[in-house]
Amino acid sequence: MAGRDLESRILRRTTRAGLAPGPETIAALAAYVALLARWNERINLTALPLTPATDAAIDRLIVEPVLASRRVRPSDRLCIDVGTGGGSPAIPLKIMAPSLRMVLVEVKARKAAFLEEACRALALDGVEVEVSRFEELLTHVDLHEAADLVTMRAVKADHGFWRGTQALLKPGGHVLWFRSSSPSSAGPEVPPPLMVTGEDLLGGVGNVLTVVTRGNRGD
Repeated sequence: MAGRDLESRILRRTTRAGLAPGPETIAALAAYVALLARWNERINLTALPLTPATDAAIDRLIVEPVLASRRVRPSDRLCIDVGTGGGSPAIPLKIMAPSLRMVLVEVKARKAAFLEEACRALALDGVEVEVSRFEELLTHVDLHEAADLVTMRAVKADHGFWRGTQALLKPGGHVLWFRSSSPSSAGPEVPPPLMVTGEDLLGGVGNVLTVVTRGNRGD
């Protein structure tokens, strides 16, 4: 289990952001960060400093997904996370919304091995790790128009990505796009029938959550 100091720091950072996760949730979030830190010493999962984790790292890895979890609707059942890497935002989001079925898409086998171990260690049910490119996911016919949510961070949002996302999202489904709001960052331009429907400031300095929604048929 993660140390009490890490739990206390995560509690302080989430409280500072106006959040109030319970003790069991804080313990699970801390356990994820501790496991990520151990694996990060062997394979490159994140460039964020984790030994010890800085406030900025906690904000990015934990506070941002916890804030974003308020965008999960009670009716949401399936979330596909693209380019999962070290597991954030997907794993903290799963901890906050345990009823969500999660599909974590990661092309690199070593990172996928970490994700599988993290899900096992944290006893996260209903999580599948797909070792593939995002484009290959489109061959899964059962996922077409099945996702209530698609989440992404540090993914190239080009025309091919949005076309694939449209194929996976249910009408009315959302993309939760964790991105930088810096002037050098590409703006939230999406093709119809996708549309930007919201934007929230996140815990990390200069970061935002852009919400992209697939229009209902006939919109």
